[in-house]
Amino acid sequence: MPPIKNPPVKFTQIFINNEWHNSESGKTFPTFNPATGDKICDVQEADKADVDKAVDAGRKAFKLGSTWRTMDASNRGRLLLKLANLIQRDFDYITSLEVLDNGKPYVEAEFDIQAAIATLEYYAGYSDKFHGKTIPADGDILSFTRLEPKGVCGQIIPWNYPMVMLSWKIGPALATGNVVILKPAEQTPLTALYCASLIKEAGFPPGVVNILPGYGPTAGAAIASHPRVDKVAFTGSTEIGKLILTAAGTSNAKRVTLEMGGKSPLVIFDDADVDEAVEIAYGALFANMGQCCCAGTRTFVQEKIYDEFVKKSAAKAQQRILGDPFNTETNHGPQIDGDQLDKILDLIDSGVKEGARLVCGGKRVGEKGYFVSPTVFADVRDGMRIAKEEIFGPVQQILKFKTLEEVIERANDTFYGLGSGVITNNLNTALTFAQSVQSGSVWVNCYDATMPQTPFGGFKMSGQGRELGEDSLHEYLEVKTVTIKIPQKNS
Repeated sequence: MPPIKNPPVKFTQIFINNEWHNSESGKTFPTFNPATGDKICDVQEADKADVDKAVDAGRKAFKLGSTWRTMDASNRGRLLLKLANLIQRDFDYITSLEVLDNGKPYVEAEFDIQAAIATLEYYAGYSDKFHGKTIPADGDILSFTRLEPKGVCGQIIPWNYPMVMLSWKIGPALATGNVVILKPAEQTPLTALYCASLIKEAGFPPGVVNILPGYGPTAGAAIASHPRVDKVAFTGSTEIGKLILTAAGTSNAKRVTLEMGGKSPLVIFDDADVDEAVEIAYGALFANMGQCCCAGTRTFVQEKIYDEFVKKSAAKAQQRILGDPFNTETNHGPQIDGDQLDKILDLIDSGVKEGARLVCGGKRVGEKGYFVSPTVFADVRDGMRIAKEEIFGPVQQILKFKTLEEVIERANDTFYGLGSGVITNNLNTALTFAQSVQSGSVWVNCYDATMPQTPFGGFKMSGQGRELGEDSLHEYLEVKTVTIKIPQKNS
């Protein structure tokens, strides 16, 4: 089906207890179309009072003996599967709404919505497949463990992959029997709010999922610091992640998982096919206009093939089709907003001033919307701002290296550790790099190959805990040890 160019906005209120509410304060906030800068609509703005109301609903839904707590685990899975099927039913509308609110090209949004469906399907299947253990403990006892849900889980998601991040958060939380208070990014609340209607339609009990659009310093902070929220999961910048960690620790020491920033290295050795390496590096950087936490922004290329790689990478970048994201030929849309645009242009300017060679791009395109031309820098040095700071835009930095030992040290010389990649035909090189690089993911002869089955998360200041895969389930579970004295019969 073709895109729906002007998808109607159906839900703009706060979703609590399977009902729609206006904000307690009466405040609203606008959401904008990044491709034009025009306002789409006003959305109800949640803050602390609305978070309190959602927590009350969540605690009631999580109470022992409630419909949700007594539901068979397999039925939780059926509800998740029903939600996935409803998203599939409304695929064209949700995809178009994502394009309108986020600005990403329609072809990328299609991929994202399908990925969200796959994630929910994966966790639907896992709902009745996690369990505790019996333990051969010393003494006349029987000991076993139960895996129990943590409780009310606050979830704060970013604007770069709205539907994908929603599925990453609610999938494992609901599969394990928790209840959720989710805050979408203020830039992109519309698809999350539409999914709230599908959550109700799927049959989730009231209070199990609550969706509160609002701002980070108000609604987000209230979730992170709330004494009756048992766990908070956040995806976003390292700066905000630190604030959430502090708020969580000083309120009730709630459990925390964080997926934060990155400055990921992609290392290309001279035994690789240059054309294939250019394609992989291109996707690693320019996907979603560079607005990806694990984007391969530091592209290290071995000196023998460096000049050829730079030339072909610039030519590839200049082939990107920039324009209306609803046009299915477009593969380069706008950045999310004016703040991101200004940050990217400032970093591009710093690269020029610090002596990097601007091979192509580097400018704003047009006066409407927030478009940045695909940009390639060569002759980048490790100490430059563009090589150290997360740009979150379509700016490829290409650095030269000589040896494996050297590039491993340089790849690890960062506060971040989210993603990494290596392109080589030498198995020993690939395995040595994979063992040595300090990052949560290592992609060999590919990049950002992230699936529902594979755990994702960061080393160092890129985060703590893991999302996706079986590992993410444990982020939403408490381990309870039950030990029973076994009476001994007299002989």
